[in-house]
Amino acid sequence: MLIARTIKDLNTARASLGAALGFVPTMGALHEGHLALIEAAKANGARVAASIFVNPTQFGPSEDFTRYPRTEAADLEKLAAAGCHLVWLPDVATMYPPEGATTITLSGPATRWEGAIRPGHFAGVATVVAKLFGQVRPARAYFGEKDFQQVQVITRMVADLCLPVKIVAIPTIREPDGLALSSRNRFLSQQDRALAPILYANLRTAAASIAAGKDVTKTLEDACNNLTASNLSPDYFNLVDATSLEPITNLTAGARILAAAKLGPIRLLDNIAVS
Repeated sequence: MLIARTIKDLNTARASLGAALGFVPTMGALHEGHLALIEAAKANGARVAASIFVNPTQFGPSEDFTRYPRTEAADLEKLAAAGCHLVWLPDVATMYPPEGATTITLSGPATRWEGAIRPGHFAGVATVVAKLFGQVRPARAYFGEKDFQQVQVITRMVADLCLPVKIVAIPTIREPDGLALSSRNRFLSQQDRALAPILYANLRTAAASIAAGKDVTKTLEDACNNLTASNLSPDYFNLVDATSLEPITNLTAGARILAAAKLGPIRLLDNIAVS
């Protein structure tokens, strides 16, 4: 497995990997969800690159940038075992040089939900992902549907900027009790970890009710009330169009429920398709 920490080393390594490169951008603290992306990228026989970069521009002033787990040695072991061919490990100065003057401004699917709660978050995500695409030059990039809004934001950015990358979304990887894998799950207390699967349980119940023809507004309200009664504080729990992420009140093809809830100091994000 090749490891690059400078643009020069990245260019040298990239030249040896061929045009049909699959790419998995990460912020490290890798879990089975990330490794599932590596496996998906390998499935068509292509070489695979991953990046590890904790991106400061997607964290708000009151968020957990300094606390975000950094486990580089363990991450590199996991990537090597998974058959990754190249790992790109840039530093902040490489990604954001002092003379840099360009960022990406977003609207559309970035506007609501996490975009409203975390102003500037998706601008930081889109800017760093665009930079990574320019540096690594992949043919395909793989993202988990656990962060469904992020997938739609990046897909829209790639289309709007005519970037030569195909975005591939991979279904959420879950614990046996339904909790979506996340690097931040390690910060859940034992008590909160026991409660965390309630979010997905309510997503499943709500999706089944809406699919069966139950009233959408009441179903979503009931889900929020259930979460509150279980000591989770919902930020949102909404049925949306899966592409635009605009809220809808009637079931249509491609509908999705997006949800976020606070559990102690941790915010849980999850979603489910409704059909």
